[in-house]
Amino acid sequence: MVLTTALIMFTVLIITLLLGFPIAISIGLSSILAILPSLALDNTLITGAQRIFSGISNFTLIAIPFFILAGNIMNQGGIAKKLVAFAQSLTGKIPGSLMQTNILANMMFGAISGSSVAACAAMGGILLPMEEEEGYDKKLGATVNIATAPTGLLIPPSNSLIVYSLVSGGTSVAALFMAGYIPGVLWGLGCMLLTFVLAKQRGMKGNAGLKLKVILTTFIDAIPSLALIVIVIGGIIKGIFTPTEGSIVAVVYSLLLSMFFYKTITFKSLVKIFEESSKMTGIIVFLIGVSTIMSWVMAFTGVPQAISNLILGITDNKYLILLLMNILLLFVGTFMDVTPAILIFTPIFLPIVKSFGMSSVQFGIIIVFNLCIGNITPPVGNTLFVGVKVGKLKIEDVMKELMKYYVVIIIVLLMVVYIPELSLYLPRLSGLIK
Repeated sequence: MVLTTALIMFTVLIITLLLGFPIAISIGLSSILAILPSLALDNTLITGAQRIFSGISNFTLIAIPFFILAGNIMNQGGIAKKLVAFAQSLTGKIPGSLMQTNILANMMFGAISGSSVAACAAMGGILLPMEEEEGYDKKLGATVNIATAPTGLLIPPSNSLIVYSLVSGGTSVAALFMAGYIPGVLWGLGCMLLTFVLAKQRGMKGNAGLKLKVILTTFIDAIPSLALIVIVIGGIIKGIFTPTEGSIVAVVYSLLLSMFFYKTITFKSLVKIFEESSKMTGIIVFLIGVSTIMSWVMAFTGVPQAISNLILGITDNKYLILLLMNILLLFVGTFMDVTPAILIFTPIFLPIVKSFGMSSVQFGIIIVFNLCIGNITPPVGNTLFVGVKVGKLKIEDVMKELMKYYVVIIIVLLMVVYIPELSLYLPRLSGLIK
């Protein structure tokens, strides 16, 4: 039964994805067809409906629509320019300083917006024209923007980590948020180092030197935007409010900031923001619901245990097992979005890593890190497509440069996989885990 279920499920899933079905429909259809040999049609449909309802009836999930709304408000509220100005004041005479600015700004704005696509579009839209005016290599500039946009999915607040918390059986959201800081920053710093080397080789110069007055001015101007992260994450870590309550605080704060402090959003423009946020929420929540059917089908028929036995039958070396998992997750990330991949593969791999003592917090960072790389990898990398569109280029124009960044990012990934403290140090320091 296990082999039949797995074969039907993954065959239907792959075929429907290749045919261009929406991912949620592919997941739901493959799950229903896979369980049909074991249950009658009526029972299958009733069970599927029950699983969708139970999958989305989780209090923690309320945080997702509010973080999406807060991110959209900040995205439309002129926050990007404030962060770019501050980042630019820090890069000074560093070779390729505008590209270094792009990396820093992606890290900050990605964390605030919670979207690699939003960061790539916003920062690329501001900085790539500036780089072109300064005579920068257009392909390299677009590549840098693409390669660093996903850092915000690791640096909290992160909807991907909230989804992982849900599907992993209640891993602390606060611990996951703290765990994402060092890996996310290392991703950015690794790309900054490579950009420095490439810019120096190509004779790119920086802009003005570091001026304390400019740094202070731009920092003060950016404080209200950066304060969102401090207020939300600080409040969650200190136990002042839960992640769900923190998401509501984020919405209220971003509204007040954009409407009354920066005055960049009107009541009229809010209608469109609410509409976009509702659509994004609907897509994600429906995905979670149908993915719950797939998780239940796999658990009911023993698919995770069978895959676990298969992997453990190949080797009992945990380092080799982790390497195999990462290769598979990197492959999956190239054709599947982050949220559905988390929902499908967490129930399969989490029991395996727990069997040799890995923390569910560390594994959460590992799986999100892997899938973030898929965001910038063909054939389905959404951030990659947005990045080349903003840069007015084709995918083949940036792939040669992007390959160099893949090497750096994967080195950082392997560090996160094999050095647990990179993920666990801050959660331990905060008293969130032992």
